[in-house]
Amino acid sequence: MAKEVTGTVMKVSGPLVVAENMAGTKMYEVVRVGKDRLVGEIIRLEGDTASIQVYEDTSGLTVGDPLVKTGLPLSLELGPGILDGIYDGIQRPLERIQQICQSVFVPRGVDVPNLDRDKLWDYTPQNVKVGDLVSGGDIVGVVRENGLFKKHFIMVPPKFSGRVKKMMPAGKYTIETPVVEIEEAGNTTTVMLFQRWPVRQARPCVEKLQGKEALLTCERVIDALFPVTLGGTAAVPGAFGCGKTVISQALSKYSNSDVVVYVGCGERGNEMAEVLSDFPELTTMIDGKEEPIMQRTTLVANTSNMPVAAREASIYTGVTTAEYFRDQGYNVAMMADSTSRWAEALREISGRLAEMPADAGYPAYLGARLASFYERSGRVTCLGNPVREGSITIVGAVSPPGGDFTDPVTSATLSIVQCFWGLDKKLAQRKHFPSVNWNISFSKYIRILAPYFETYDPEYSMLQQQMKEILQKEDDLQEIVQLVGKDSLSEDQKCTLEVAKIIREDFLQQNGFTDYDFMCPLAKTIGMMKVIVGFHEAAQKAMAEFSGEHKVGWNSIYASTKGLIKKITDMKFELPRQSEEHFRKTFVALHEEVLAAFRTLAEEK
Repeated sequence: MAKEVTGTVMKVSGPLVVAENMAGTKMYEVVRVGKDRLVGEIIRLEGDTASIQVYEDTSGLTVGDPLVKTGLPLSLELGPGILDGIYDGIQRPLERIQQICQSVFVPRGVDVPNLDRDKLWDYTPQNVKVGDLVSGGDIVGVVRENGLFKKHFIMVPPKFSGRVKKMMPAGKYTIETPVVEIEEAGNTTTVMLFQRWPVRQARPCVEKLQGKEALLTCERVIDALFPVTLGGTAAVPGAFGCGKTVISQALSKYSNSDVVVYVGCGERGNEMAEVLSDFPELTTMIDGKEEPIMQRTTLVANTSNMPVAAREASIYTGVTTAEYFRDQGYNVAMMADSTSRWAEALREISGRLAEMPADAGYPAYLGARLASFYERSGRVTCLGNPVREGSITIVGAVSPPGGDFTDPVTSATLSIVQCFWGLDKKLAQRKHFPSVNWNISFSKYIRILAPYFETYDPEYSMLQQQMKEILQKEDDLQEIVQLVGKDSLSEDQKCTLEVAKIIREDFLQQNGFTDYDFMCPLAKTIGMMKVIVGFHEAAQKAMAEFSGEHKVGWNSIYASTKGLIKKITDMKFELPRQSEEHFRKTFVALHEEVLAAFRTLAEEK
């Protein structure tokens, strides 16, 4: 073996190590620090010295300790075996480390291959034969990963191209087996079942496209009022206990994405443990067989008791994994919980480097780092043949201290993302969950998504607008009610207040622990909107048409439609796992019943 190129440690400051004799190294190169060979990454070069961010606990390091240069950037191994796994911030497999070390802690300097080298995978060649020209992104074969994720495509790595010289037949292979050999200008390169890719570099695509389909979250408040596209960005800021993690987990469980990458970045360990215990129990029916949804999920865990510096890498690890599945033509949802903890890791390292601090001690480049992360989302045309499209939707939770949305991380995130689900402490205290505040939240995707939703119901845009107006009016009227009481309001205003109450309590509120409301398919959401808005319109119309001695007030409408209002508030009890046709019939019938009730009321007058 060639002699290892070494440097020496000259200063240790928490996760930051400064080393000398580092001439010839590159930025973001991985080095192994000290006798325990801790993993570190070069983040600043100055003359012969390098500042190294160490991804493990540095206690016990001393001045003069050796330091080994690897010459490689921090890279991930992308291939079969990523799904249904849990990794730390630099893609070390936590489950396998636990089996090898028989310890609940990750030993320092542990060196385990990221993907299992011994497992055999069913490989089938596809699309190409010997003599064909191939380029980066071309699909050359397919591996069956598991019962839920059946097609894991094997692609030519992005920067390779040439003529196929040799191909392996279908069979069972380990991930290091060269399944295709490519020759270009006399050089032979091999395509294995996995590929390496540096985390800080975005994977290339042909072009970015505008999103056109919705990420259906199965949460009414989001699907109805603040939708996000497949390939969009959303931020979920909220104080402690408002339900950020629960929203992220609900998206992972029930959204219409093909792959979920869940990054637990600096949150409490019990939240990741909850994901690990919940997800394997949740199943979906595939070809008549129950498959756990954990099989389409990969977890990157960097909880609050793990080294701070590795938090910074965990976000990049997650998004690079998401890009790999996007390149195969899948829709990927990436949950980052929480980006505030990631920003704190940036602040820690920036402070150690003695950089000039900006607002609240965060580095001046915080906004640029956040933007470059969110920029890696989007719907794209993938590289290579066959032509395919993929997308990455990023949902970033933000934890502003004390729920203060003027915090630098929140305000920087708000200027980047297109969809904002603001969680409200007051709603959470009232046990109104999901506690998305409809007065401060927004989505800039509504106009883009209108054609998509109108395939479900041509009136969707109108229904959404009406609902928002009713909630807005309620907010305006609330002040008057608190000052002088309900009796001072006009009849139509009383009606608006009551309908707004139905929207709040029986439409926007959703209990994730019940068998009827743990999710809500779009057909049910739109059906409920139609009935509620239809009732409001019919009531307002009845009050406007009859004046003078035949005047109809809200009290008389309420008295004559009591049973109907009960039916409207009971709509949520329709079980979610039923066909679209069933929901359509049920809610159209109820809508007709509403109109018929008001016709009867008019005839009586």
